[in-house]
Amino acid sequence: MTTYRIAPSILSADFARLGEEVRNVVAAGADIIHFDVMDNHYVPNLTVGPLVCEAIRPHVQVPIDVHLMVKPVDRIIPDFAKAGANIITFHPEASEHLDRTLQLIRDNGCKAGLVFNPATPMHYLDHVMDKIDIILIMSVNPGFGGQSFIPEALNKIAIARRKIDESGRDIMLEVDGGIKIENIAAAAQAGADTFVAGSAIFGKPDYKAVIDAMRDQLAAVK
Repeated sequence: MTTYRIAPSILSADFARLGEEVRNVVAAGADIIHFDVMDNHYVPNLTVGPLVCEAIRPHVQVPIDVHLMVKPVDRIIPDFAKAGANIITFHPEASEHLDRTLQLIRDNGCKAGLVFNPATPMHYLDHVMDKIDIILIMSVNPGFGGQSFIPEALNKIAIARRKIDESGRDIMLEVDGGIKIENIAAAAQAGADTFVAGSAIFGKPDYKAVIDAMRDQLAAVK
């Protein structure tokens, strides 16, 4: 039976009370805290760095999943590992040597993964599956929260699921972008097991009600 994980993205949280926000969302049933890092270079936005990761680490026991939308990426990886990240993912376009960057993440004690934008080909996985713990499929173009889900992402999720199954390895399959109660089941049916949701959770007054509704949708997936 598939284990499903809900990963609220703090990109949509109230940064004036971030510690309280992450505590509340975990109390509401979140499995992972998703941490979006944007550099105003690889993506057209600027968000947060390792100091913020370090600041929220004492507030939660669940894993912190750091998504690096940063280019170049290698320099910042040890900083996030030291700041308390448990999972670090990056975009293949942001590294000159994928194998080396994946190994760098693992050498720093974190789970490692690749992120695929809507138009990024999946062949980057072909020779590094032995170093991958998580695959993240973007169902929006990265850089901003609150965007609408791109349906083509379902096909990419299905491709990634086949590659994972063929590898025989225990690899998480995450989807990020426009995930909400109404479409989370479709993403699960395509093969995803971990779901990033930002405004769908943090934009609502009752975090638990949203997460419970998402779990109800996932429980109905055949």
